[in-house]
Amino acid sequence: MEKITLHAEKREKVGKGVARALRRQNTIPAVIYREGGSLPIKFSKQELSQFFQKTAGEQVMVNLEFADGTSKLALLKECQVDPVKGELLHADFFEVSLTEEVSVTVHLIVIGEPIGVKRDGGIFQHLLREIEIECLPDKIPGHIEVDVSNLEIGQAFYVRDLRLEKDIKVLNEPSVVVANVVAPVVEEVAPAEVIAPEITEPEVIKKGKKEEAEEEKKEERKEERKEGKKEVRKEEKK
Repeated sequence: MEKITLHAEKREKVGKGVARALRRQNTIPAVIYREGGSLPIKFSKQELSQFFQKTAGEQVMVNLEFADGTSKLALLKECQVDPVKGELLHADFFEVSLTEEVSVTVHLIVIGEPIGVKRDGGIFQHLLREIEIECLPDKIPGHIEVDVSNLEIGQAFYVRDLRLEKDIKVLNEPSVVVANVVAPVVEEVAPAEVIAPEITEPEVIKKGKKEEAEEEKKEERKEERKEGKKEVRKEEKK
């Protein structure tokens, strides 16, 4: 495991006001924890920022050297960053011993392109991005690589598939999925809406009604002519 040396100073005063004052002086407040106790310390902002840039989230051993000549081995526990400015605000470390096992979180780095994606157009899903392990401090890997090149559609890479040194114990459940390849989602096309044709009255029916009316008028005119002839005959007889 890589080891990086940082120069630290012990500090007596604590509190939010003290922390703000330190940051104005380009100094980052921090704390180192050990067996239930804690020691307030501080770092040069430039040196600590370079440390974070160099490690980029990888787990590394830190050798903290103090002005009085003492030193402590430690691992980074967590750090606080300003969400707006992105500037480092605070850091927490925990002291370790090379003879005592520790539990730490390590990042999982995916390598390779799954055959199920490259050949078959599947969708790759990276579901677990870090695991918790237990081992001696000098056995802690900076990160763990996960080769997913052989994954086909419907296949998954599980925690139990990780290949680590025998001295490293994985604390996650073996059945947890690290990554998988699933079939692409096919959107169903909705059937086109069928519009029923508008039913109109046949032209022949309309014509039939018109002809019926004309027939009625003809009958009326016939009756009128008959009545007229009867009247003429009556007059002739007189």
